[in-house]
Amino acid sequence: MILLDVSFLVVFAVGLALGLSELPWIRQRSLIDRLRPYTRQARPELAGATGQNGAFSSLRQVLGPVLSDLGAKGGRLLGIDTPVEVRLERAGSAQDPVAFRLQQVVAAILGLTVGSVLALWISPPIALSLVLLLGLPLLCALGLEQNLSSKILQRQHKLQAELPVIVEQLGMLLGAGYSLTAGLARLADRGSGVAAEDLTKVMRRIRQGVSDTTALAEWAERADLDSIRGFVAVLALHGEAGDLGSLISAEARSVRAEAHRELIESIEQRAQLVWIPVTVATLVPGLIFLAVPFYSAMAQVAGTS
Repeated sequence: MILLDVSFLVVFAVGLALGLSELPWIRQRSLIDRLRPYTRQARPELAGATGQNGAFSSLRQVLGPVLSDLGAKGGRLLGIDTPVEVRLERAGSAQDPVAFRLQQVVAAILGLTVGSVLALWISPPIALSLVLLLGLPLLCALGLEQNLSSKILQRQHKLQAELPVIVEQLGMLLGAGYSLTAGLARLADRGSGVAAEDLTKVMRRIRQGVSDTTALAEWAERADLDSIRGFVAVLALHGEAGDLGSLISAEARSVRAEAHRELIESIEQRAQLVWIPVTVATLVPGLIFLAVPFYSAMAQVAGTS
């Protein structure tokens, strides 16, 4: 009965939030919604994040700030100091922080429902019931955090792999007479990988009036890679260095050598993993063949004694 009461309380809380969200003094349009009719072209992620209507939009407006605050505090308890909006941007996701937190809440509610059903079905001890009611929702919410971290690592690996080519191409463009901004724009327009997406964001910031040095520094902070920081530090010298092309060529060789070293390290790790099944397949038959004469010798000693 306690489990059913908890489930009904959660459903009642969600229904109460949806009901209160329909009140005029709570349901207010955000600033982005009010300014959208006067903008020439809205960003796709903003259109997807704020162009929703109905109950889900109302739920976002009511529970969004609370969930964002609770999610930030929970992340700090788990050792995640980076804000969720920065992590979503690093993962290349168009999802906004409020939608991500709502997704975590939905996953936790589903986990609570499954845990309640299992607790009522198998009737475990109290300790196991608490694990099902508390651990399963927490596991579902943390699973989304882990999925986001995995996406960040995958995108960083792709960016690290594409960076040598980007550096070399930019060096060739600068050597051919392009300016830094024109070279970045050409790479952003002609490219199709993760680096091209980041350079597109850099060019968008430059067209908004931000200096190229500041836009590149924002890219380095967003990417969170030492190789990107070094590359941006070299590009920051374009106003002072007389021959930026040679500096970028040296940086390209350094990035290429670092990528080569990481590739060799990955190959060696995979080569070591290959020997694990080979070793197991060799040791098990060997132990069997050694056990047969050992057992026979022990039987003879036991028989003679």
